[in-house]
Amino acid sequence: MTNSKVAVITGGGSGLGQASAVRLAKEGINIVVVDINEQGGDETVNLVKELGVDAIFVKADVSKKEDVKAYIDAAVETFGTIDYFFNNAGISGSGVLFGEVSTDEIEKIVGINLMGALYGVKYVLDVMLKNGGGSIVNTSSSAGVIGQAGVVTYSATKHGIVGLTKSIVMEYASQGIRCNAIAPGGTETPMIKAYFESQPEIKKAAIESVPQKRYGQPEEVAELVAFLLTSPAQYINGEVISIDGGFTNTRG
Repeated sequence: MTNSKVAVITGGGSGLGQASAVRLAKEGINIVVVDINEQGGDETVNLVKELGVDAIFVKADVSKKEDVKAYIDAAVETFGTIDYFFNNAGISGSGVLFGEVSTDEIEKIVGINLMGALYGVKYVLDVMLKNGGGSIVNTSSSAGVIGQAGVVTYSATKHGIVGLTKSIVMEYASQGIRCNAIAPGGTETPMIKAYFESQPEIKKAAIESVPQKRYGQPEEVAELVAFLLTSPAQYINGEVISIDGGFTNTRG
């Protein structure tokens, strides 16, 4: 095991989580990969180990508080501490209008996106406060700062992430906690690709609505995550930073 800092990444088996794990590993940071998908989690562990850091995979359903506590405990048992937390796991939903969404889907999205994020921050705070502080990045969305059709429950949870981020800073910034959020727009992740497979008619219009006329890449978002987690610019706190090619900028 290398003598470096430790990052826990939820949703680390693909997309933004995997790209961020690789980016942080390039800084020599040990990685705890958390995901429901064991195959994806193992893939990320292998990718980061190739970069010379240590890593473990913990399978977890983040909507279950016992699973969240278990991945925090596993990180501490393996590495002794947690310096960085990328609170990233999330799902989008079916894309149908809200009146047609099942209550089961609502509960699933809220459980993973919002309750999972709340549990994650709650349990990681116990570790970070004992160790004099730490840095958290929560994943919101462009749908967390403006309204968007077809993703009402998702949007509600991502607005909740903004409230979580800002309020944690009010309570814990004086104790060494930094907590920021990213608000990605359309990004070429497996989740977005799956959404467009079920909604192919809106893909072209969605990309046309982005001033840069393309979707982002996970590696571009990972650069922002790494900066916010590890930057010596320690005075950045409670911010929600859009990374969406100008999308939300055109909507007030």
